[in-house]
Amino acid sequence: MLNYPQIDPVALQLGPVAIHWYGLTYLAAFALCGVLVMRRAARTDLPLAPGRISDLINWVAMGVIGGGRLGYMVFYDLSAWLANPLKVFQIWDGGMSFHGGLIGVIVALAWFAKREGASLIRVGDLVAPAIPVGLAFGRFGNFIGGELWGRPTDVPWGMVFPHVDALVRHPSQLYQAAGEGVALFVLLMWFARTPRPAGRVAGAFLIGYAVFRFAAEFAREPDAHLGPVALEWVTMGQLLSLPMLLAGVVLWRFGARWAGPLNKLEKG
Repeated sequence: MLNYPQIDPVALQLGPVAIHWYGLTYLAAFALCGVLVMRRAARTDLPLAPGRISDLINWVAMGVIGGGRLGYMVFYDLSAWLANPLKVFQIWDGGMSFHGGLIGVIVALAWFAKREGASLIRVGDLVAPAIPVGLAFGRFGNFIGGELWGRPTDVPWGMVFPHVDALVRHPSQLYQAAGEGVALFVLLMWFARTPRPAGRVAGAFLIGYAVFRFAAEFAREPDAHLGPVALEWVTMGQLLSLPMLLAGVVLWRFGARWAGPLNKLEKG
């Protein structure tokens, strides 16, 4: 087995203020995503001028954080939230949901696109290839923080997470970083190099993430308070990925029909 690296989750302590690696990975993810979106906007005819990128990323960041936290409370800890509605603001206790964050991002993009007079589907095509970068950073943050560990295993690269138990487990955070992060990023950037019908790039992201996440859940330990949620083996992450897969297929098939004109903005 491999030894789990004992990395202090606190990157920097400034008096009573603790700056965690997990928070720094979020900041790095938003910054790099902004750079990637700006480069794509400069090289394509997608409906966003480079000068509006920072505004877009700010709204995406709020969608990720707000939607991620709300999604976690609804999908993974609803009873606790109903018992204490203010728990949603206790972000120091942890608990973020990718699927909730995705809903938050879609809401943010819809608001932004409407305000700018642009097509939501085309803005989604612009942003989608950059999202896996944020996912990779987030999963590395989970690994450093020792969160979302894997199921027991006997593979030679298994790890003991000493704050959990003495069992050798899959480093599932790294699987997800490699799959829904690095691999999906490479595939989407390759796919998006060639002009595609509207909705195809965003649809490919939804399909790709759903497939990678569904597979990774077989190595990831289900939340202890939930366990399998269907058929004695389907996890909440897999269940939430199914409508995402369906949405991706629908967007791939009908996105060009629904996208409308390119945009009402002058590029540049």
